[in-house]
Amino acid sequence: MRVFVEAATAGSLSAAGRHLGMSPAMATKHVNALEARLGVKLFHRSTRRLNLTEAGANYLEACQRILPEIAAAEAEAASQRVKATGLLRMNVPLSFGVRYVAPLLNEFSHRHPEVTVELGLNDAMLDLIEGNWDMAIRVGHLADSNLQARRLGDSCLIVCAAPSYLDRRGVPRTVQELTQHNCLSYIMSSTQNRQHWAFGSKGEIKVAVHGDLLANNGDALVAAAVAGQGIIYQPHFIVCEALRRGELVALELDKPAAALGGIHVLYPQDRRPPAKVRVMVDYLAEAFSSSPP
Repeated sequence: MRVFVEAATAGSLSAAGRHLGMSPAMATKHVNALEARLGVKLFHRSTRRLNLTEAGANYLEACQRILPEIAAAEAEAASQRVKATGLLRMNVPLSFGVRYVAPLLNEFSHRHPEVTVELGLNDAMLDLIEGNWDMAIRVGHLADSNLQARRLGDSCLIVCAAPSYLDRRGVPRTVQELTQHNCLSYIMSSTQNRQHWAFGSKGEIKVAVHGDLLANNGDALVAAAVAGQGIIYQPHFIVCEALRRGELVALELDKPAAALGGIHVLYPQDRRPPAKVRVMVDYLAEAFSSSPP
């Protein structure tokens, strides 16, 4: 279409080619291909000059209207590589997102006012590509994938319970003593399930547990533990405030907690990810380096 417009304006395929940086033969091929696809002649050709046919004149008017819109669309798309703008869809675990990501978004918005953040709070491991997410934060060991990852920090697991529960049921000193306690389990973790909690640096020590509450959210388990219902095995970032207030007490057992893995931000592999993704990744890395979760 650009070659056709240039040729119609200049009255010459050679002139159109020179203006667009291609040979006259290539410019001719473009117009021939366009005419073949449309099934009409766009030019009456002579040795001296091109003259538009009626179909060519109508098509020229349409092209002159359409091409600037295409150029604007291309410019807008290209600008998102260099300028942070548009909708940024970010999927984050619920408890982590509420505690550590949401409070950061006000400052991010001030820095990048043309970016709108859609914060999806969900503990499930959603597929970024299938769900059309721009990026995600994951806590724990990363599965092999084609996603780009940047580590934001570390976290550890802590076994804890409320003083009222420990006064009532006693304080376990070994991981095997947990079998005699009400263990409230997070069912979306690789370190615990309905029947076992894993200990040891590689999670190699499996301890049979039972309890009267299973949940897919860490905050629900913290609330139940603070109320004295049982023992929980949760990341430090979820229980740290309750520990600081004395609502929960960390238990010192004879085996180390399983390694939780790091806190990572993930995004689809791209040599040049959109600016909105780059600035958010850099912003989160900066924020967590100065104030680790």
